[in-house]
Amino acid sequence: MATTAGRRAIVIGGSVGGLFAANLLHRRGWDVRVYDRVPGSLESRGTGIAHHPETEAILARAGVRDEHAPGVRVEGRVAVGPDGTILAHEHYPQYVTAWGRVFNPLRLAFPAERMHTGMELRGLVQDADSVTAHFADGSRATAELLVGADGFRSAVRTAVAPDVVPIYCGYVGWRGLVEEASFSPAFAPVFAQFTFLFPGHGEFIGYPIPGLNDSAEPGRRRYNFLWYYPLDAGAPLDDLLTDATGTRHAYSIPPGLLRPEHRAAVKADAVARLPEPYAEAVRRAEGFLVQPIYELESPAMGFGRVALLGDAAFTARPHVGVGVLKAAEDAEALAEALDEAPVPAALAAYGARRLPHCRAAVAVSRHLGAFIERRLPRPEADPALGLALPRLLELSGRPVARGAYGNAD
Repeated sequence: MATTAGRRAIVIGGSVGGLFAANLLHRRGWDVRVYDRVPGSLESRGTGIAHHPETEAILARAGVRDEHAPGVRVEGRVAVGPDGTILAHEHYPQYVTAWGRVFNPLRLAFPAERMHTGMELRGLVQDADSVTAHFADGSRATAELLVGADGFRSAVRTAVAPDVVPIYCGYVGWRGLVEEASFSPAFAPVFAQFTFLFPGHGEFIGYPIPGLNDSAEPGRRRYNFLWYYPLDAGAPLDDLLTDATGTRHAYSIPPGLLRPEHRAAVKADAVARLPEPYAEAVRRAEGFLVQPIYELESPAMGFGRVALLGDAAFTARPHVGVGVLKAAEDAEALAEALDEAPVPAALAAYGARRLPHCRAAVAVSRHLGAFIERRLPRPEADPALGLALPRLLELSGRPVARGAYGNAD
């Protein structure tokens, strides 16, 4: 077993993937410093995510102790047609929760004095014994290991694998949250359902998540929706990614900068395309996040003394619902490999262990989103996909076992 006491690690990226890695290494005796490009504390977003017991187990091993309920319990998934009728259902009890339910306790578990914000990575240099990160403010940090956990736009990946870039999938995801108390009585029957709605134009997914302070109490919860919406690359995507100041963003619009006419257009389209009461959720959403859907696959996860994890290494489309779990499993596999070998050998073992699972996650997510990319009204509209609605309900956000996301065929 490799000795960890006194070994230094730099983690680039202070979101959940970076915090999983930082906490797991810190508890093993590593001297860990986290650097994030966002000034101040990261926003604790309320975006909905699927809850997995595997994630809870890794959180505990990372030192997180959280007394809150895992989230809001739903009994299964339903597929709904354009007129609101139920087309298929699957009994699958699970909890659904919010991104902040994972991020907040991870952030609290990591020593605040080891967290450095407003630090933009500009480059890195490594040799046989160390790796040095260079930041935009002129400072630098040196360690035995550097972990790139800075998302699908990763500056770390750009430094070690510049040819690997995100690929746009031909559609965007409009995300929104609505307070439970603001809905009309007509929404009550569907609030507690995990719904997959096929309006003939993309796919709408909705489910309840905890409200403020992680409350799962009826009346204080929120409804989370994600409407996958086809949008051509080129001028249409360029227009969407141009904010109210005229700035064209490379991959996504920061919160608060979406142009009012885009919000208005989506709300109007919800009235035209979505059955009630689902259209009500879009109408009542006060704020929107728009997420152009990308996928990305790195050829490796270790580059000398640099490790990639989470979306920095592999970005799966959100359909699989395992983004947080995948990052957690990457981080734990990395920490366990470093227990057993020096850094370069450990990173080779880490990649060998995680590459098959990450590739499978991307493949399944591509399979689940293919009908949206092809602009088909429902997945079974193309028999070549072999994706009947019950199979879609089964595969979405349901890992078979630790690190296994099923097969796309």
